Amino acid sequence: MQERILVVDDEVEIADLIETYLSAEDYTVFKFYSAREALECVNTTPLDLAILDVMMPDMDGFALCHKIREAHTWPIIMLTAKDAETDKIAGLTLGADDYVTKPFRPLELVARVRSQLRRYIKYNPAYGEEGTDKETPADTILCGELALNVKAHTCFLGDEPLTLTPTEFAILRILLENRGSVVSSEALFHQIWQDEYYSKSNNTITVHIRHLREKLGDNIERPKFIKTIWGVGYKIET
Repeated sequence: MQERILVVDDEVEIADLIETYLSAEDYTVFKFYSAREALECVNTTPLDLAILDVMMPDMDGFALCHKIREAHTWPIIMLTAKDAETDKIAGLTLGADDYVTKPFRPLELVARVRSQLRRYIKYNPAYGEEGTDKETPADTILCGELALNVKAHTCFLGDEPLTLTPTEFAILRILLENRGSVVSSEALFHQIWQDEYYSKSNNTITVHIRHLREKLGDNIERPKFIKTIWGVGYKIET
């Protein structure tokens, strides 16, 4: 199936460049130079991933990311200014799955897109057989009131469904599958992004963990699910 990717950047040259490289990989690209026009596409067109620039005149990428997350869980990659750490953290907090700093190498962005789509398709039942997880014998991982179904890509806390982004789902699954053991931030980063770990990468994991805790209703001082082992990583014991 040809995956559909939304590209939003008011810099025409950059948007056109991204479209050229993604089209060469046989992706269907919906390109916009305006966030508000892109939002109309989000509301009317089935999509599989979005690439959003942060700085846009009519509506910034953060606002667009927030709007998308109100109804959709497909991956979002933010394009941020070079070394703008606050932009990266803000985007992740709003539900983005990854970020790429400008200026960027187009092939690196394509690799990030491919990685995000691979994980999303693998755990999304809408893709039929490609969405099944043949490596896990049990469909559902149970942990107290928490139930995570790998094949259906659903998560429930009691009777309440939780809306998780693909990255949040992946982190929670890794922690549940390693229940009782500590998983380092480096291990989490490598398993999810399959990229080299740097000291700043820890901020990425920290933001996603915080977002997960908010959705789980977890208190960092007395966590019911995700515990921080300072200087080591995270674990679930329940």
